[in-house]
Amino acid sequence: MFTGLIEAQGRVATGLRGQPGRLEIAAQAWHDRAFVVGESIAVNGVCLTVVEAGRGRFAADVSAETCVRTTLGSLEVDAIVNLEPALRAGDALGGHMVSGHVDGVATVESFMGGPEGARLRLRMPKELLRYVARKGSVCVDGVSLTVNVVEDPFIDITLVPHTLACTGLRTLERGRLVNIEIDLIARYVERLLSAGVSADHLEMGS
Repeated sequence: MFTGLIEAQGRVATGLRGQPGRLEIAAQAWHDRAFVVGESIAVNGVCLTVVEAGRGRFAADVSAETCVRTTLGSLEVDAIVNLEPALRAGDALGGHMVSGHVDGVATVESFMGGPEGARLRLRMPKELLRYVARKGSVCVDGVSLTVNVVEDPFIDITLVPHTLACTGLRTLERGRLVNIEIDLIARYVERLLSAGVSADHLEMGS
């Protein structure tokens, strides 16, 4: 489990070139961090298991399914990635509950920056847009963000200067693909409703 609050940025040391394989990440900001084989780290929002560990570097195996459903397979060498270690018991949940299981990819329709931050517009897949609500949460490349506007097929998000400075989202441009994870609560509410649980029961906590 993750929070969507990025702890560090890394760079791709060895890319996948669209094929499943081993992705190696160099994280200078974590130069004194000893990675542990078997631990989980979210890379651009994708939960990966460390299989090779070193000081300030780690590698993880990426499956064919992950290559298809996320942007990891297309990352080039030196591409900036957002990194977050798994949530530990007792850690503050400052963002929102993120599983690291990406639901799909969205396309950057526009990205306009300024001194007060930036405005990001994403073209969402139809099957995911229904889970997104105005003022609700969405995870974009591993970053927990609040949705300002929902206008089919787009969502608009405001990025504050701190988010731009501390994540790779500042490098976004029109046409770029980003990983999307919808809010866990929305997913489970739909599952309950499809199983025949009424909205009244949900409100009553039954």
